[in-house]
Amino acid sequence: MGIEISAQVVKELRDKTSAGMMDCKKALQDSNGDMEKAMETLRQKGLASANKKSSRIATEGLIESYIHMGGKLGVIIEINCETDFVARRPEFQELAKNIAMQIAASPSVEYISLQHIPADVVNKEKEIEYCKQIMLKWGKKIIQYRIPPRKMTDLLNAKKVNVPIKGV
Repeated sequence: MGIEISAQVVKELRDKTSAGMMDCKKALQDSNGDMEKAMETLRQKGLASANKKSSRIATEGLIESYIHMGGKLGVIIEINCETDFVARRPEFQELAKNIAMQIAASPSVEYISLQHIPADVVNKEKEIEYCKQIMLKWGKKIIQYRIPPRKMTDLLNAKKVNVPIKGV
């Protein structure tokens, strides 16, 4: 079964990760008491759990509105979740209200739906995302020093790369 792990060590890991007590204990036993390995194990478990949940459909939720004083500015948003139990929680309702207020407070909003975004703006955003992907994959210094930033557009056009962007 592994080594014995004290409750103090389990509590310490739980405080750092917010994972369940039994998950923390199992991760510590699997890693022979190594806190860093246990944290990595819990992180991987969390990613696997998130991947499983990503295919679920959020059919419940709520519609929240915010009308600014004077009635000249208003926001209506729909926020979805998996169950009505979540939608009825005060934390979820507060989240929806805060998001609506944030949207109302954002003066730089230019488009209200995907259909209103011009193609050149979409292409520019795709280029930015592609540059981010390159930087993550190859490293920041390579991009900065071996491929000058002004040449990134030329690189994209030369390769004729189509980069799928979620939500666009």
